Amino acid sequence: MKKLAVGLLVLTCLLNAGCAAVDKQSVVEPTTSVGPQGAEEQLGIKVEAIRWSADGYMLDFRYRVIDPEKARPILTRSIKPYVIDEASGAKFLIPSSPKVGAMRQTTLEPEAGRIYWLLFANPARYIKPGNKVTVVVGDHRLEHLVVEQ
Repeated sequence: MKKLAVGLLVLTCLLNAGCAAVDKQSVVEPTTSVGPQGAEEQLGIKVEAIRWSADGYMLDFRYRVIDPEKARPILTRSIKPYVIDEASGAKFLIPSSPKVGAMRQTTLEPEAGRIYWLLFANPARYIKPGNKVTVVVGDHRLEHLVVEQ
């Protein structure tokens, strides 16, 4: 049953345009670059991890809100986050299906101490555990994150 659920998730992802590499025309270059440690001061979040998920076809990015006011822009629905494989420059979006919507957590009122998540597509398991990636959210880049198994 678990493999069927993962298979359906992956099939939905692959059939959906949201899993393809980011269209370069829709990308706005971010203005702020920070490492995992700088995220707390500038973005009000603490990066927990970015992990291989759904048998490698998704990347699960987890972060804890430290300062709800600073973190509010990251959690808005209008911002379209994406992940960049630092070795190749390949960019991938959060999949969005017509029935479920975007595979991410959003809120109007972030809570301090709560962990939030984003699921990025990883078609053909392009990004492997150990790869370094950059997560781009709005005007902010979280650089040099190592993908965990």
